[in-house]
Amino acid sequence: MIGKINRRSFLKVMGWSGAGATLSGCDLPSTVTLEEGKEDVVSYLMPEEYVIPGVGVWYASTCTQCEAGCGIHGRVREGRVLKLEGNPDAALNKGKLCMMGQAGVQGHYNPDRITSPMLRSGDGLVPVTWDKAMAVIEDKLGAVGADRFAWFTGTMSGHQGALVANHLDAMGSKKHYVHEVVNNAVSRAVNNDMLGEATPRLRLDKAKMVVSFGADFLGAGQSPVHYAGQYAAFRTNKERGLFVQIESKMSLTGGNADLWLAIKPGTEGVLALGMANLLLNKIKLSDAGIPSDVRALINSYDITKVAKITDVAGHKIQRVTQLLTERAPSLVLSGASVEGQAHGYASTAAIMLLNHILGNVGKTIESAGDFPFPQLMAKQGGTADLLAFAADAKAQKLDAAIFYGSNPMYTAPGTVGMTEAMSNIGFKVAISQFPDETTMAADLVLPVDSYLEDWGTQVPANQAESNAIHVQQPLMERLHKQTKGFGDIVLSMLKLRKKDEYTQFEDYYAYLRNAFAAMPADVKKSAQNNNEFWNAALQAGVIGVESAAKSLQSTVVSFAAPVTEGATDGLTLIPSARMGLLDGRHANLPWLQEAPDHISKVVWDSWAEMHPDTATKMGIANLDLVRVTSAQGSVDVRVVLLKGVHRDAVAVPLGQGHEAYGR
Repeated sequence: MIGKINRRSFLKVMGWSGAGATLSGCDLPSTVTLEEGKEDVVSYLMPEEYVIPGVGVWYASTCTQCEAGCGIHGRVREGRVLKLEGNPDAALNKGKLCMMGQAGVQGHYNPDRITSPMLRSGDGLVPVTWDKAMAVIEDKLGAVGADRFAWFTGTMSGHQGALVANHLDAMGSKKHYVHEVVNNAVSRAVNNDMLGEATPRLRLDKAKMVVSFGADFLGAGQSPVHYAGQYAAFRTNKERGLFVQIESKMSLTGGNADLWLAIKPGTEGVLALGMANLLLNKIKLSDAGIPSDVRALINSYDITKVAKITDVAGHKIQRVTQLLTERAPSLVLSGASVEGQAHGYASTAAIMLLNHILGNVGKTIESAGDFPFPQLMAKQGGTADLLAFAADAKAQKLDAAIFYGSNPMYTAPGTVGMTEAMSNIGFKVAISQFPDETTMAADLVLPVDSYLEDWGTQVPANQAESNAIHVQQPLMERLHKQTKGFGDIVLSMLKLRKKDEYTQFEDYYAYLRNAFAAMPADVKKSAQNNNEFWNAALQAGVIGVESAAKSLQSTVVSFAAPVTEGATDGLTLIPSARMGLLDGRHANLPWLQEAPDHISKVVWDSWAEMHPDTATKMGIANLDLVRVTSAQGSVDVRVVLLKGVHRDAVAVPLGQGHEAYGR
């Protein structure tokens, strides 16, 4: 019974621990005990009486094709989900959905899905029963010492993230490595240092001018559908917004700019300091709050020097800087192409410095407030966790690891030594939908439901104008009898470690029903009872959450001078992410392979983008086969000549080259 758990433990189990999470004492027994208020129920997936054969019915859920977490509606006919669209009730995407979200149906019906648990026997994986799989987990994880166990995942949030955190706690470990190839980890660190908040709201819709240093917010960004909606408002405001994109390889976002400036790779931070020099020394804006060492750094980058380093014409730099002051409030953004450089923090800080000088903080950069349930907040990843995991594994500090939602055997560069790292881990579990590289290197594989057949909650890291918890519900019965929901798998493992706290939940559905019943009264608002609140949440697909108001600081921190790259012989390689395959996670979906690249229009292939002038000097013609070689290895691809690439760069898209992923 629930009564065996104290109040604090119960809040942690339910994911409501943290500031603002309170429960009324008299409310506790009636809201969380399943035995009270018994009623006749039917399966939550049984067709309703109003379902007419041949007529589709739409149900709300949440997309997990990327970390954005958009709300979706799924059209279901005769028990089969056929089409996905955006959920109009979700403020994050307001009824819109990107191509990756649309392709979720093809991932769900993919014929290469894993359909049963598999255990390594000799050099291969053989099918086993779930009972056998759980017995192996109980045996292997039971022998793991404290802090020698790890989870390795993609971005996690909601009650699934809470259960993973609770499982780590039950294992006596704090090692949760979160990896995303396309990430904004550096930007979050700079925001935290200079604004006091890692993920503030960026309000393109309130800006009169946006200058982006490589931020592909309409394509392979953190929440492209959300920012596309804001960009539309930015363009249709009374005073149409002016947009300038500065990058070395044209992205989808760059293709929509009023002015696209090709910059020498690795010099974005220098350009930002040059613009700051103009703002302070020529236009005479205030330098209040800027440390003396940063002021001296700014003074060292005059317009002539900056133009020579960056390969951007001086008069264009002056004009863009002048327009920023004339079209206030503005917004200056940095992207993954800047943050991923060796000097990424310095360059990103220099770009954020422009927002400080221009007075954008508090106008087009707003606080997202304090989310009341920190245990549910998105745990985002970056490259640092990938490197830390590899180092710990190679140092033999890990005896067991569970992988979910990430494929480090594919995404890690060769120099990381992931094959060696994985071989040093005695027991590896992959919770996976497809036979990717990491899954095929595991000792035990657990087949997981697709997100269209699973329960859950998601808390997007990039929230809209108001904070919300997004609800995920199955749109149809599972296709394969032996797959299980991710929450059910983690809950089963928790029952092996903390029986008293979790055995009262028959499955993850029961856990979520209890969690929703235990939500604070201010979240339930006008709902008359728990059933009404549950049904309303499923129907809307989102739960509005009030966050404590908060103001951003605007502090300039000291940072080193950006070290310019691209000055050595040869070309600078730019691995470019794009909407569609993204980091390679969707390379097994033919719809996305068939979708033409937004700039080059190539389908079903890898290629190298090169400026025509550079190609002419090297004697290369369009579609010639070339070998691109770097410190990480080499790849043979055909050349696509485009003027949307800097002359000193060659760009190769991410996402292809899998050695395992089904057909």
